[in-house]
Amino acid sequence: MEYETIFRQAQRPKYDCLLFDLDDTLYPRSNGVGSACDQNVKDFLVEKLGIEKSKVDELGFLLYKNYGTSLAGLRAIGYDFNYDEYHSFVHGRLPYENLKPDPVLRNLLLSLPYRKLIFTNADKVHAVKALSRLGLEDCFEGIICFETLNPTTKKITVSDDTDDEPVRMGSSSTSSEIFDIVGHFAQPNPTTELPKTPVICKPSEFAIELALKIANLDPQRTLFFEDSVRNIQAGKRVGLHTVRVGTSQRVQGADYALESIHNLKEAVPELWDSEVKTDVSYPSKLAVETSVTA
Repeated sequence: MEYETIFRQAQRPKYDCLLFDLDDTLYPRSNGVGSACDQNVKDFLVEKLGIEKSKVDELGFLLYKNYGTSLAGLRAIGYDFNYDEYHSFVHGRLPYENLKPDPVLRNLLLSLPYRKLIFTNADKVHAVKALSRLGLEDCFEGIICFETLNPTTKKITVSDDTDDEPVRMGSSSTSSEIFDIVGHFAQPNPTTELPKTPVICKPSEFAIELALKIANLDPQRTLFFEDSVRNIQAGKRVGLHTVRVGTSQRVQGADYALESIHNLKEAVPELWDSEVKTDVSYPSKLAVETSVTA
């Protein structure tokens, strides 16, 4: 009996789930979608928030660097706006025609006998559209996205105990004044603390832990694919196994590094080596109909 148990453990695959970032991970940044998104964020700052055009480059950099996303940073420093309006403006004008069906990646994903999920800071509409354009909409069990972690009404099954309250990148500012983050960092020794954000997103460790809890994932048995170094490192601190996508150069926190997601089989062949194959299949277009909510 003891030998049988050891044999079964030896045959068990190393991972239960593959967790994929979307943008600049499942497709390369070189196709222009990412740079268009960056420009749309700058246009939102100018056209919707009235920020001087000469200031948006530095402001956007500081928001992204310190809060993970421009949206999270804008909310932290005091701007109030509708999330759906922001996402519609930033993603609604993207050149989605640049995203082409990727049968090579589709075949790779379908050949992997594991749960597969998308984990993105983007909104669901964008994630669904991008996956559809890539021809990957039925390759994933579901999508963990902006709305999953930031529901307008509480739908996710996470404990309300005070112990679960996050030490986030923040709690929203109650002041109507806008915090001058550019001026803050212009000081040689800032004496004030940065305001916190109500938005839950990568690279917050709490955001990653919440995503794992929602999807019922064990970090030690989950392989996390990301292009962002800081997201990779946050994932590693949470306990995930990690793959940096977009370069063959490994960084601290990355277990693997892939120049392209297409190099997956060459770089991580053990994903296909397991003798134990589980029957993993997803209903057609599941990813375009629902995100992971429990």
